This record gives sequence, structure tokens and C-alpha cells, in this order.
Amino acid sequence: MNDLKDSWASGNAYDVFIGRWSRLVAKEFIRWLEPPTGLRWLELGCGTGALTSALIELTAPTSVLAGDPSESLLSLARKHIVDPRVTFVAASSGNYPPPTDPFDACVFGLVLNFIPDPQSAIESIMPFLAPGGIVGGYVWDYTAGMEFLRVFWDAASAINPAAIDLDEAKRFPLCAPGPLRSLFLSAGLNNVQVKPIGIRTRFVSFMDYWEPFLGGTGPAPSYVTSLAPEARQQLMENLRARLLPGGDGSFELAARAWAAQGSSSTGQR
Repeated sequence: MNDLKDSWASGNAYDVFIGRWSRLVAKEFIRWLEPPTGLRWLELGCGTGALTSALIELTAPTSVLAGDPSESLLSLARKHIVDPRVTFVAASSGNYPPPTDPFDACVFGLVLNFIPDPQSAIESIMPFLAPGGIVGGYVWDYTAGMEFLRVFWDAASAINPAAIDLDEAKRFPLCAPGPLRSLFLSAGLNNVQVKPIGIRTRFVSFMDYWEPFLGGTGPAPSYVTSLAPEARQQLMENLRARLLPGGDGSFELAARAWAAQGSSSTGQR
């Protein structure tokens, strides 16, 4: 089970599972950056476009080049965001097209922990940034701040101890304030700041919580779809007992991301 791969097969499934929450975090992240209007943005790991939408809505950009290696996620982003200032490309951190003019800012929304070498990914964009350009990113706090995933992995590992190795809290030690700050400093950024961003995830029913885990897109849903039907049912009932011990109504859980920003000292001139 330790070799179970994360699946990113469906943009719609991803949007229902995480996209509805990442949109809330994206807006708070942009407000914290406080960027001027009219910038040229590079976005790496744009997914279904949560952060792209926030950039368009809140920053009045001159342009946004948004890349992601998953065509299934990009197809949904292209469908929802039809704006002449935005260009979507199928690209990962190392193979996006070089710009004709330097970017003013580069952002990573909920993707740095999925990049095998995030320091190299940040360093690779530095030559394409204007001096003093903004670099920012944010990741979920999988250890303590992302309650709807924390309760999931606690339930999964209680039933099957092998699931512990798949828990994002164990897989992604980057997703904490100290390691995130160290990453930005090690990549050569100046004026590095780190901040928590908190939201609430509200579920109208238990099935509103559970059904997105059946979509097969993302680490936890990939695990669920790997289970035999009996094991999947057992996990569902364990979660229901943990989340709704007194009834079948709606409920809220806290969600927290850690955000970081810094500025480049070198780049195109």
C-alpha cells in the first residue's frame, strides 16, 4: 500500500473535494499579499483555477500565465475562467514557456508539497522575475489544522495501520511554518513572512462530507478507491461515528493553511 499513487484523474472530483475550500483560502492569501494592480503573474500548479480566479477578481492583473501538469484539472479551469488576460498551459515547474517580459509575481497554491524538489522549483523561476518580484505560496496544515482530513486519516489508520504512511501529515513535513519559512529562505528570497490562514469547512450532512472521498482524485480519495467495498463501508461507518455521534445534521470543521511570501533580489532587467 505504501506505493499507492495519488490520482489526479478528474477536475470535477477535485473541485468538489478540495476546490470549494481552496477558493476561500486563495482569496485570503491574495489579500495578505496586498499586491499592486497591473502585475504580470506566473502561477504554477493552478489546478482547477481557484487561485487564478482570485487573481482575476482581486488584483486586476495585466496577465496571468497559469500552468499545471494535469490536463483533467486544466480542462475545468479553462471552462470556468474565460478571460483574455489568462493563458493556461500544460506545464510543471521546470518546463513552462519562458516569458518575453519578466513576471512581477509568482505564486504556488496548494502545490509546493507535491513538487519533488520545491526549492529547485522556486529557484527556477527567479531568472524570469523582475527584481523585487513577489514569490508566494500556501499549503494545508495537514498535521493539526485541516480537521476534515485529520479525522479521515485518524479513522483510516485506526482500521488499517498501513494507512499511517499515506497520511499527508507524515508525507509532507513541509506543511508547517518552520519548514515553509526555511524553504523560502533557502531559495534565496528576501523579506520572508509566514502566516496562518484559517477558514471553516461546513458540511450540510455526513454524505456531503463522505461522497467527495469517492471521487478518486487526491491522496485521500485515491486511498478510498483502493479499498475493497467492505473496507470502504467500514471506514465510512467509523467516520460517521466520529463526526456525528449525536445525530445526522450539519457540522463544521476548521481548516488552516500556512502561507509564505518573499521577494526576489535578482531577475531580468
